[in-house]
Amino acid sequence: MNQQASRYFVPDPSHFPLVGSSALLLLASGAVLWMNKFAPGPYVVLAGFAVLLFMLFGWFGRVIDESEGGKYNKQVDVSFRWGMSWFIFSEVMFFAAFFGALFYVRVLSVPDLASAEQELLWPGFTANWPSAGPKFAEQFTPMKAAGIPLINTLLLLSSGATLTWAHWGLVAGKRGQLKFGLMLTIALGLLFLSLQVYEYVHAYQALNLKLTTGVYGSTFFMLTGFHGLHVTIGATMLLVILFRVLAGHFKPDRHFAFEAVAWYWHFVDVVWLFLFVVVYWL
Repeated sequence: MNQQASRYFVPDPSHFPLVGSSALLLLASGAVLWMNKFAPGPYVVLAGFAVLLFMLFGWFGRVIDESEGGKYNKQVDVSFRWGMSWFIFSEVMFFAAFFGALFYVRVLSVPDLASAEQELLWPGFTANWPSAGPKFAEQFTPMKAAGIPLINTLLLLSSGATLTWAHWGLVAGKRGQLKFGLMLTIALGLLFLSLQVYEYVHAYQALNLKLTTGVYGSTFFMLTGFHGLHVTIGATMLLVILFRVLAGHFKPDRHFAFEAVAWYWHFVDVVWLFLFVVVYWL
């Protein structure tokens, strides 16, 4: 640890916040152009993603260099832990809003639309779930819990176990166990995503279950789709951690980056358990 160890580390001025802001401006502008059918729209969005990736690689790379250079002391470690904790809390509230929307639809909205007071407005509508809502003409088949959703549940639970096993290897100084556990976790995450893509294709082609299939279709794809996005982000972070492990980073007593990604992955696992029960099973 260098002479800065007793003081809180203050990084040098950085241009990356400006780069990130430029990326968000390009993404927002491109999305507006795209939605209004202006030809440059998709290219502006792609440029925004490119700038955003440049910012992420550059900024996180600088943080990694600072960490490996011994510039972070216990105070910085505590700050990182609080920051990751609040980030995960924001993600909890993100999904809580969507689960709340599903609760409102199933417990309050659909029964109210089928009540005697609404009979004149929606004659013949019954309070059965799943339901696309009143006056939805197309027939669809709801997604069942058995099959791919159950397999994906087992995959995610297994990935949580393999990640914990990898963590034990890191703490015990067993680098081989650490690497193999991370590789297994990433493979299970990618298999989960592959099966979810197949499930979506099956839903569209065989079940006529689409994002436009009334309130059931919108809530189903909203919850499962955003969860799939989080699995993608988590798998990407695990891949970065694996590359860092292969480069010789992390020590048994100093490895918060690994822990932060593990927290995130376990959070994704827990959200899926709620999602599996509420969306697929009940």
